[in-house]
Amino acid sequence: MTRLPRRAALLGAGALPLAAPGLARAQAARLRLTLDWAFQSPNAFALVAREKGYFREANIDVQIDRGQGSGGVPPALISGSHDMGYADINPAIRFVAQNPDAGLICVAVLHDRAPLCAIVRADGPIREPKDLEGKRLAAPDFDAGRQLFPAFARAAGVDASKVTFLSVSPALREPMLVRREADGITGFVTTSALALRGIGMDLPAQRTMMYYDHGLNLYGGAILTTRAYAQRNPEVVRGAVSALIRGFRDTISDPQGMIRVLRQVEPLTDATLELARHELNMERVVITPHVRANGISAVDMGRMQTGIQAVEGAFNLPQRVQASAFYTEEFLPPADQRRI
Repeated sequence: MTRLPRRAALLGAGALPLAAPGLARAQAARLRLTLDWAFQSPNAFALVAREKGYFREANIDVQIDRGQGSGGVPPALISGSHDMGYADINPAIRFVAQNPDAGLICVAVLHDRAPLCAIVRADGPIREPKDLEGKRLAAPDFDAGRQLFPAFARAAGVDASKVTFLSVSPALREPMLVRREADGITGFVTTSALALRGIGMDLPAQRTMMYYDHGLNLYGGAILTTRAYAQRNPEVVRGAVSALIRGFRDTISDPQGMIRVLRQVEPLTDATLELARHELNMERVVITPHVRANGISAVDMGRMQTGIQAVEGAFNLPQRVQASAFYTEEFLPPADQRRI
């Protein structure tokens, strides 16, 4: 066997430890993640997870893009423009019901309740859902609160045929209630309640009817991907879900830290507004008795199936989506890592 000169042997031996870390660590997996909307406090957990290096620890090189609405996330995943996404679960359920072969799946539920609501004036005659009959509600055609109003009406004992919807742009929805040009509006409480406050109708002047308080107890924000992507990249999905849940828990324990990260990404962020949005989101949507007792994404499959059926019924779709096929806990971190 040929012997190397002593100097060459020492150089070679010295070089090995320097190369070993690169050899031992595989190249980071690329992940394209889309959010539901512009960077705001409810979705800032993804930015927190990236800023704190949680994706890097999972050997994931993540690209985080803002979205154009929850309804746009499923098509982005199916088309392949993104690998995973965060969005309200209910448009995703509708998408699956309409596209049963698309293979869209939910791998974590972050919001134990949906932020869907109807808001009216506190000084007006509407005191309960039944009082909406004969009234006018303003909302964009694509508003989730409007789209799911038939399911809310059915659960709350309201004759939806007696409620008139006025189709408006998002920018006109809240002003129409303030100007008394509409009797109420539908939307997300984390959006509309604060928009109303910003134009002079503070929270005490609003009467908010959360859909979940009147029999339509749907889940809310969720992490989505496709079955095909998860099968090809199980460790990436598992690592990403863990990173996102860690970031989500951090926003709960350190809201000010979340705001700092948000302002790094969006320097024009109104910190006071976003902190108020975060607090409203925690109070109305995220921190429920069930979550306090069981942690994040402790999904009740019976409740999930009931919610799926409500969405299918609201859009007159065949009842063919099974919760067990749509939601999987396979990629969740252990329960102790999901406690709040």
